[in-house]
Amino acid sequence: MITKKLRKHLIIMAFAVIAMFAFCYALVPLYNVFCQVTGLNGKTTDKPQPLIRTVDQNRNVTIELLSMTNQNTAAEFEPGDKKFTLHPGEYVQTHFRVKNLTSRPMVVQAIPSVSPNIAANHIKKIECFCFQKQYLAANEEVELSLKFTIDPALSHKINQLSLAYTLFDITDKEEKNERG
Repeated sequence: MITKKLRKHLIIMAFAVIAMFAFCYALVPLYNVFCQVTGLNGKTTDKPQPLIRTVDQNRNVTIELLSMTNQNTAAEFEPGDKKFTLHPGEYVQTHFRVKNLTSRPMVVQAIPSVSPNIAANHIKKIECFCFQKQYLAANEEVELSLKFTIDPALSHKINQLSLAYTLFDITDKEEKNERG
């Protein structure tokens, strides 16, 4: 027989478990919003940015492009240009190469990050493969376009930054979404 005191404790514990689950479930979206608002963790926006019309010819910023694949992603992924210099406000078009190393179709998504973190809000992407999922046929190799600029408002103390992309295989997730 369950006593009133025991029932009260069980109800409190059940609510505590539900509250912890809800908190954990909401943590990732809250973290993403926090990073986008503050620019922490090098998160950049996943939407095209408005055009910048001025170029700061008196300054150079060196950009290093980095690529990584998630450990479960059977693909080759590398930038076309690993390092280059530009004037803030000047638009650059480059590409990344990705090759599906499997004998099955694959869906991949690239997640960007910037270092130093404070520069994330100053990278203005016009065209980026990271804005959408990429569908690759078996053993297919493609070039993925990237067009961006650095906002001239970037601190003059920063003259070098790294733009990194991590490629994830989201094929299983996409198949689950299609099934319902």
